[in-house]
Amino acid sequence: MAQEKRAKTDGKPKRNPGIRTLAIDIGGTGLKASVLDDQGNMLVDRVRIETPVGSPPEGIIEALAKLVEPLPAYDRVSVGFPGVVREGRILTAPNLGNKNWEGFDLAKGLSKRLGKPTRVCNDADMQGLAAIKGKGVELVITLGTGFGTALYLDGRLAPHLELAHHPFRKGESYEEQLGNPARKDAGGTKWNKRIQLAIQNLRALLHFDHLYIGGGNAKKIDFTPDTDVTIISNEAGIKGGIALWKD
Repeated sequence: MAQEKRAKTDGKPKRNPGIRTLAIDIGGTGLKASVLDDQGNMLVDRVRIETPVGSPPEGIIEALAKLVEPLPAYDRVSVGFPGVVREGRILTAPNLGNKNWEGFDLAKGLSKRLGKPTRVCNDADMQGLAAIKGKGVELVITLGTGFGTALYLDGRLAPHLELAHHPFRKGESYEEQLGNPARKDAGGTKWNKRIQLAIQNLRALLHFDHLYIGGGNAKKIDFTPDTDVTIISNEAGIKGGIALWKD
């Protein structure tokens, strides 16, 4: 009887894991990656290495290829990139320290190196896709090496706006006043006051229904946000990768 029961158990069909997505978050400080299941859940913990700032695009691609070697098998690739991206091609890369990024087709380069179809978008855009509720005007800002933004209307991503490089205060941009170098220079108290002022400005400009704050420095916020503001996990920069394939 025991053998018969065991045979029946072994014969049960196993769940099809579905299409798996390698999600990569390229930052000015770190390169991060994990593999998502067909529901957008991380199958393994993120792997991370320091970003080789100043390297040409080919150098970053090789670093990413080595980073993802120990991860489970995947069928496609999603990438969040810290700059303006159009159809997989990089237009700006302000925090990576190499002018050769401008015009580089990262989607094509990574697809060739990894042997899988690849889609690339701005990193804040990708992070927001994991956080938004899909109702009304939703804004995402990311606090990391620089300052990123993404805007959505009823769940649809708006054309990317480089609000980071617009004037903010004292003749400097949001990125110059709120990026990580500015935080270190000004100190936590002043930096937090600047964040609060930035939220006021963006609320007046966009009249958002909800604001999400992510990125590595979101955890350094020391004030209590308003009810229409949510601080999100930095893992959203990975988990948003599943949404790039929802046509």
